[in-house]
Amino acid sequence: MSNLISRFHLLLLAVLLAITGVILMRVPDDFSYAAHWGAHSQPDWLWPRNLALSGAPIAAFLIMLVFIGLGLGLTKNRLLLTRHILDPALTVLLTVIDAVQMGFLLIGIGSDLDLIKLTAYGLGALLVVVGVVMAEAERNSYAGLRLPWPIRGDRTWRIVHRTTGIAFGMAGAGLLAAAWLNADLSLLLLALILAVTCPVAVAALATALVPER
Repeated sequence: MSNLISRFHLLLLAVLLAITGVILMRVPDDFSYAAHWGAHSQPDWLWPRNLALSGAPIAAFLIMLVFIGLGLGLTKNRLLLTRHILDPALTVLLTVIDAVQMGFLLIGIGSDLDLIKLTAYGLGALLVVVGVVMAEAERNSYAGLRLPWPIRGDRTWRIVHRTTGIAFGMAGAGLLAAAWLNADLSLLLLALILAVTCPVAVAALATALVPER
């Protein structure tokens, strides 16, 4: 665990738990979050407070378990090769989860600041930049995808990275569009989840399926 879960990651987890505690103290038990708006601008899908605030801690603990498993499963050499990808990836994931939970707190206390939408804008812009950089990058020994299986051949490397870059760019653009179009809370959270998971899945599939050249 010490190889992938740093003290900073534990701090982010502690911040999440602290925000959750503040929600329990400041937001009434019977408060509900409007997850979807129907006709005449009336909410037709409500999330009870406890249901809404439980999602972020569950997601954070599951993600931490996945990274603990990666730390136990990867060899020392492979861990060294992938650390520069996995460490910031975990940081971004936990930061997004913290921001979403803070957004629930602000909504619950009646604040006009939509932190969840701002998070979607920020993450969307970041994913677009990552996508452009990855799609345009040439093969090198310092940056790029680091997965348990190697990418052999310059042509394969370019195909995989351009495919992955397009996936990151599309995920970022979709997230920006969802925020710009004032998507309902449930749709915006779904867009956040898809934006951080789909490009990673595309990267893994592209690396495994693209023929070696």
